[in-house]
Amino acid sequence: MQYVAPIGVGIVYVLLMSLIREPHRRRFNAVMVAGAGAAYLSGGGLGGWEFAFTALVTWVAYRGLDSWTFVGVAWLLHTAWDAVHHLHGNPIIPFADTSSLGCAICDPVIALWCFTGGRTPRELLRRWRGAGERGEDPAWAADAVR
Repeated sequence: MQYVAPIGVGIVYVLLMSLIREPHRRRFNAVMVAGAGAAYLSGGGLGGWEFAFTALVTWVAYRGLDSWTFVGVAWLLHTAWDAVHHLHGNPIIPFADTSSLGCAICDPVIALWCFTGGRTPRELLRRWRGAGERGEDPAWAADAVR
């Protein structure tokens, strides 16, 4: 359950974010990942590296205001930072020892969605079906970036 629940959290996040209309959806997600990038500042246990990471993810999230690809990259950066904290730092939730691991499992789900252009489930399904009807490989149907 420790490995499955974070995937569910990522899916719920995507479904809820899909309710926000574009272009606000992309911008809102850029702000969300910038905030997530600062989550360890108050006690992540990695000293000055916490500030360096926060600066990096903030810059990438800023670029994400206009690009789903940058939002996805920022979520993957946060995934890596979660893994570092799980192995060497303090957990994101101080009283939950595996919370950083859970976050590292959840974040790539969100990143994958961002790399599809942050589309709603309906848009993704429509694009997937349309590619199959045109004889294209449906695996590539969702790779457009807005």
